Amino acid sequence: MQKAGSDSKKVNGPLWVNAEITYKCPLHCVFCYNPVDYATFGPELTTDEWLKTFREARELGAVQLGLSGGEPLMRDDVEIMVAETSKMGYYVNLITSGIGLTEKRIAAFKEGGLGQIQLSFQDSTKELNDFLSSTRTFDLKSKVAKLIKEYEYPMVLNVVLHRLNIDHIEEILNMAEAMGAEHVELANSQYYAWAMENRKHLMPSRPQLERAEEITNRFRERVGNKMKVYFVVPDYYADRPKACMNGWATTFLNVAADGLALPCHEARMLPGLEFPNVRDHDVRWIWQESPGFSAYRGDDWMQEPCRSCSEKTKDFGGCRCQAFMLTGDATNADPVCDKSPHHHLVTEQVELARNRNRRQQRSRRSSYSATTRTRAISLPGISKSRHPGTAAHLLHDRFGDRRISFPGRDFRGRTR
Repeated sequence: MQKAGSDSKKVNGPLWVNAEITYKCPLHCVFCYNPVDYATFGPELTTDEWLKTFREARELGAVQLGLSGGEPLMRDDVEIMVAETSKMGYYVNLITSGIGLTEKRIAAFKEGGLGQIQLSFQDSTKELNDFLSSTRTFDLKSKVAKLIKEYEYPMVLNVVLHRLNIDHIEEILNMAEAMGAEHVELANSQYYAWAMENRKHLMPSRPQLERAEEITNRFRERVGNKMKVYFVVPDYYADRPKACMNGWATTFLNVAADGLALPCHEARMLPGLEFPNVRDHDVRWIWQESPGFSAYRGDDWMQEPCRSCSEKTKDFGGCRCQAFMLTGDATNADPVCDKSPHHHLVTEQVELARNRNRRQQRSRRSSYSATTRTRAISLPGISKSRHPGTAAHLLHDRFGDRRISFPGRDFRGRTR
């Protein structure tokens, strides 16, 4: 395989590097974006290998670095990475569940120049937060939120929205306000990896989504400039696709825990493309010359209707991974686009979500009017008593007796 060094192509960027420094994670979230088969991947990059990669990307002009996972704090060298990359000139962002963030570590991050900590919650309630992550972590996350404020970091809160928690959006926003959050990202689940495995359980209905947006807009009006609230609409409810990563290999470089360099988080799935490893090639060659990164740059690869579309310079045909997952061909138009001949694959899922929501509403009305006797339910990793108003009751209403997939657990709740 060709090694680094040639300057035959001149391509700007990358500007933003996301380092998935580990896929290990103490949580088992039902919407996890870790690859479903991550346990089969090779060993993680060492500290020195990561620093070499960051240095090479910085030489190409990268200015923002995200340290993510999995849970990045599962590694004990994050403090070294923060200090060294800050010296290189990066603005460094730690993307964390908060698990493993002690006062000693946050003090070291502050000294090392960490710019921002993005903290994730699963819900505003302890019961559902802990259920959705298959852990007991709500209280710990709340303590970490206070610690972030004590060390004078901007409070950046992330909550992944889906059918199980979107109806709690007012409570989630009130929680963010009480914590003193300056930035809140309400990111509706996008259907990749484990979220795709659990799509039928996670996808909200259109009325749920519209209500959530209405509540969010009212909250924005009330708090004004005190808090920035970002509401990320799920792809399936849009008429046009997002400009995925601002275009394939134009801005964003993702480096996986095993060193594989990717133009987006999920590109490893695409058939027929070989992506290089930072152990074997330098970042300059990877970004400028590797076949995988060049595959969908520009528009030469496009089929109709994208090729002649006046909007192709805005959305770049949408997401290649989504096109592949839904149609089997990564060169097809993203089916989210209503110009795509495969758009029905998305609208069918929207209709199914609407029908599921209607059935659940009928079921919930019936169950609330019936006896409140205790009934045990079993879901992966957790068994709870069924009482009206509890997370177990809510989840039984929404899942019935069907099982969902938790990362790192089998169907009996045992660690894989």
